[in-house]
Amino acid sequence: MTGAVTAVAPSPRAFVTLLLLACLFGGNHVAARIALDHGTDVVTAVAARSLVTALVVAVLVFVNRVPLTLLPRHRRVMPLIGLLVAIQSVCLYGAVARIPVGLALLAFNSWPLWTGFWVFVLYREAPQRQVLLAMPVILIGLALALDVWGAASGLGARAQWSAIGPGVALAVAAAATFGVVLALTQHEVAALDGRLRSAITMAIVGVLALMVAPFQGGLHWPNAPAGWWGLAALTVLYGTAFTSLFVLLPKLGVVGNSPILNVEPVAALVLAWAILGQAIAPVQWVGALLVVGAVMALGLRRRR
Repeated sequence: MTGAVTAVAPSPRAFVTLLLLACLFGGNHVAARIALDHGTDVVTAVAARSLVTALVVAVLVFVNRVPLTLLPRHRRVMPLIGLLVAIQSVCLYGAVARIPVGLALLAFNSWPLWTGFWVFVLYREAPQRQVLLAMPVILIGLALALDVWGAASGLGARAQWSAIGPGVALAVAAAATFGVVLALTQHEVAALDGRLRSAITMAIVGVLALMVAPFQGGLHWPNAPAGWWGLAALTVLYGTAFTSLFVLLPKLGVVGNSPILNVEPVAALVLAWAILGQAIAPVQWVGALLVVGAVMALGLRRRR
């Protein structure tokens, strides 16, 4: 999800559309879990999702006659952004395969903190005050949502981290990588049309996935009908939501992303409970709402 955000609040129609898109993005990860549980591997899921989305967005670029001119800086940075998004996608789907979907997305929702960190490291821009204020709230919320002490699960800290540690590590790695992507996008390629930038990025991600596949025995397709449905659903849901960012939202007065889209982890928690039977304790819900609320408030304050 890339692009600028308007400074005005969305209309009721746009608000509902944004909530629907958040549900579609969340549903994509629930569908990914189904596909991954039935024979599909992470690289295959990333390849299918990215190539189909790249094709759809490329059609938008063609239909809207978006200029295809890239400055030398763009040509240098876009391959790096594509590589980073590929790493982020593999890490996030890997997390979804290992821990409850909503918890993986909540850990990934630490990306605003990572963005501030990378902007400081790469461009020596001090983090904004609101980022520093949001940091402890997000970290406390994550600690509660992930049940880091194992109190809600009754497992204890050691057993809890043994169960969720690898998945959380992958989700945090995805957030850190996405933070680099946002820092580079903001400072290096912000002037490049979002549709063209996204088409290039998704194409690079898809091609990289196809290049990696032979080293792990080729693409691994689903071994059961549920897996095929999951793979098809994750591709359609992600492609629909991603494309809608550039088709529907500008017409509704919202350009690119919105903090409202950060309710995606909550949508995923509800969908995962309803479809996969993944339930979490009440205290974990409190943590989830803390994380989502802090990220949404951070996004809204940044744009005043």
